[in-house]
Amino acid sequence: MEANTRGTGRLPAAFLTPGSSSFMDFLSDHSPEMLPGKRVMPPMQGHIEAPHGTTIVSAIFPGGVVLAGDRRATMGNMIAQRDIEKVFPADEYSAVGIAGTAGLAVEMVKLFQLELEHFEKVEGTTLSLEGKANRLSTMIRGNLGMAMQGLAVVPLFAGYDVDRDKGRIFSYDVTGGRSEEHGFAATGSGSIFAKGSMKKLFREDLTEQEATTLVIQALYDAADDDSATGGPDMARRIFPIVTVITEDGFRRLTDAESSELARSVLARRLEQPDGPRASLL
Repeated sequence: MEANTRGTGRLPAAFLTPGSSSFMDFLSDHSPEMLPGKRVMPPMQGHIEAPHGTTIVSAIFPGGVVLAGDRRATMGNMIAQRDIEKVFPADEYSAVGIAGTAGLAVEMVKLFQLELEHFEKVEGTTLSLEGKANRLSTMIRGNLGMAMQGLAVVPLFAGYDVDRDKGRIFSYDVTGGRSEEHGFAATGSGSIFAKGSMKKLFREDLTEQEATTLVIQALYDAADDDSATGGPDMARRIFPIVTVITEDGFRRLTDAESSELARSVLARRLEQPDGPRASLL
């Protein structure tokens, strides 16, 4: 047995030593090379083409929040993947939607999930939603070196705040700067079109059903004007991922539920291609 292990023959002594409740801090101290932002990159020449996730949208309704994403990943002007998953549960009461460099984003989400699970096991309680948002901000800031080389990750974080009894949304920039969004939010290449759609359709008294329809409408509008955003693919039966977070926890809509929403929106778009009309006054 090596000198840096105690009793188990496998785990390093540092792992068994009480310390920070942050899994990220533990990795930074003992295995920094495992963190995406700490890896040594080979010399680069020119622009790196890597698959990118595109549009993520979120909307608050009384009693919770909806987080959804399209399914397309692009690499330059090419479609890299048609059915990528961009929305993941962070824990029981929160979720993350990823935009930016797909591989790094998925890895960051997995580390974030471990971070929250590690904190809960060490402290015996869960982080507040505000604390979770701050931890994610720190992780994004740690990826700044990669972002400056064109490998940026810009997620959208949403969850149900059990202390305030409501849904909340947080957006980020590449430096880890965090902003709380009120009502609705979007990130990714199609976000400008998705925000414009939600701005005209959002109401504070939306039901859960209306909120899920709203995000589908927003993703449809994003796909209508942004080539990197994928709309519902009826032929391949690929539909947006839609998740709902309430006091009952995280729930992902089934394929049947998501497809039914998408089909309903598409049926109305055959009559009104530009989507539902908002009142002028």
